[in-house]
Amino acid sequence: MSFKPAIASLSLGRAWLHELPPKFSAASASGLPGIEIFFEDLAYLAASLPGGPTPANHLHAARQIRSLCDSLRLEIMGLGPFSDCEGLLCPIARAAKLQELYLWFDMARILGTDIIQIPSTFRSEGFTGDMEKIVADLREIADIGKAQNPPFRFAYENLCFATYNDTWEKAWTVVKGVDRANFGLCLDTFNIAGRGWADPASPDGKLPNADAVFKQSLKNMVKEIDVKKIFYVQVVDAERMSAPLDERHPFHVEGQRSRMSWSRNARLFMCEEERGGYLPVVDVLKAITDEKNGLGYKGWISMEFFNRSLTKEGANVPKDHAKRAVDSWTKLIKVMGWEDKVEPIGAWRRTAPSGPKPSEEITARL
Repeated sequence: MSFKPAIASLSLGRAWLHELPPKFSAASASGLPGIEIFFEDLAYLAASLPGGPTPANHLHAARQIRSLCDSLRLEIMGLGPFSDCEGLLCPIARAAKLQELYLWFDMARILGTDIIQIPSTFRSEGFTGDMEKIVADLREIADIGKAQNPPFRFAYENLCFATYNDTWEKAWTVVKGVDRANFGLCLDTFNIAGRGWADPASPDGKLPNADAVFKQSLKNMVKEIDVKKIFYVQVVDAERMSAPLDERHPFHVEGQRSRMSWSRNARLFMCEEERGGYLPVVDVLKAITDEKNGLGYKGWISMEFFNRSLTKEGANVPKDHAKRAVDSWTKLIKVMGWEDKVEPIGAWRRTAPSGPKPSEEITARL
């Protein structure tokens, strides 16, 4: 089939409050076939094991996660984010980041995925926005990944609150500059519309002349991006703020960009207009996926959802968010006209899991 839904592990509850088994069980029970592993979940599990967050415990945590996913017939479609690896000014910090990359290769092998997601950095101190430096750093990462057996792919994503590469245009410039077959894009509907159309600090939630400018931006996307370089897609919307997200807003954090505060607190699943969703994210998805007027992407569609609701306590949090994800996917199929391009939710259960039989249990609390 053309499209397959997944959910990011953090989108079922944040790691410091919600254990992995209930989260993954909720995703499986809801009928979702895939899961994107958010590194926070793996890191919290590793830190909770005897000895703390050692490299060995990170690998042990990856084995436990793989075992759990296999037992629930959840396919792991990616691991991320491998953050802050571009434009590092300190040679020692850069060398340490490259060394960390080898641990990520080992974790990804265990998890059974060849995709490692890299977001554009939102740091300033110790980083440069010089494009030549950024491209050189990421090209080296791509070359190291290609040399592995099996090789790894890297999906680069523009964050709408990034310090330097905050638009799809800049992310595409990076990918073209790296110029490696295993280095492509993760296109996120929220991060594209959240920078190219929206402004949470504005009274109307939009940039000046947003509609016309963004319409042209999406036309340019369809003309410029090579669909073969889209490794996967993330889909979410966001709330329109009832008041501008400035220093007086409850979500404001000193020193944090308004778009980042918005992103961390107020993302929504697609088709949740009743909760305040207002971004032109369907237009973005059509530009990416439409066979006639878009790029014609086919593949994983992952729901990466950040929201203040994920930090609530209670056993129902994973179940509630899994249900919202499936409701969103069901509505999205109709909106996009994908009825004949996706399998019904739960149909994947007819296929036996491809990984080994589970041999370990999650023994530590997150």
